[in-house]
Amino acid sequence: QVVLVESGGGSVQAGGSLRLSCVASPDTFTTYSMAWFRQGPGKEREGVAYIRPDDVAGYSDSVKGRFTIAVNNAENTLYLEINSLKPEDSALYYCAATRTWDRFWLLSPPHFSAWGQGTQVTVSS
Repeated sequence: QVVLVESGGGSVQAGGSLRLSCVASPDTFTTYSMAWFRQGPGKEREGVAYIRPDDVAGYSDSVKGRFTIAVNNAENTLYLEINSLKPEDSALYYCAATRTWDRFWLLSPPHFSAWGQGTQVTVSS
């Protein structure tokens, strides 16, 4: 059973930065691919970044160049560095884990079996 706990959200002005954290059960990152998703009001859950146990990472087109995903294995922590925030980035951000390594599915919510509770990001213009 993988347990995930996010933190680091907040309210920021456009152009600002945040770093989201997701603490996972020990050794999760050696087995599971990890991803960050977000869901804004009235919108579907959207995958924004993933990282595999072999450190291969990928991003959605909407965040490429602004978001950076990383892991700290010693601290069992997944990070999402968010820069140049825009109002449309406002959402509840979730981290999630999956046993699949297939990059085709790593931004697809149905393929993830473990989810955190989410952390809210609000960006004002």
